[in-house]
Amino acid sequence: MSDCGRKPSVLFICTGNICRSPTAEGILRKRAKELGLDVAVDSAGTHGYHVGDAPDPRSVKAALKRGYDISKLRARRISSVDFEHFDFVIALDDEHMRLMRRNCPPDLHHKLYEMMAFAPGTAHREVPDPYYGPADGFELVLDLLEAAIEGLLREIQARP
Repeated sequence: MSDCGRKPSVLFICTGNICRSPTAEGILRKRAKELGLDVAVDSAGTHGYHVGDAPDPRSVKAALKRGYDISKLRARRISSVDFEHFDFVIALDDEHMRLMRRNCPPDLHHKLYEMMAFAPGTAHREVPDPYYGPADGFELVLDLLEAAIEGLLREIQARP
């Protein structure tokens, strides 16, 4: 997983880094802390539409209702060094995975994951983008991410 003595690291990827990926970052940060796990967590977007912006206010509100404060996070775009730096580079949907496979050096493809692969019991293969949809889309994102992050935590704990 990681170099000896180095904590595991996770990077979540969505389109603009203002809805899904910062929500995933907030959930993993809180759950890892609750479990006493030392995990480096970050998020980024495949596109630079919102670089420097706070998460979407609807994401912030929905996350806060469940105890996740993501208000201080700021959007950034994924960079080539992220593929080297992080142990888990996790795409929130199929399009993100296609872009990551295209931009990630082939020898680092083993670090690329699809978020919902960590929640095989759900009917969803992707975490849908709530940006243009109804308000309950943010609740669905939280439901899916909470389930997948529990699976991701099991994977992190199982690795040497």
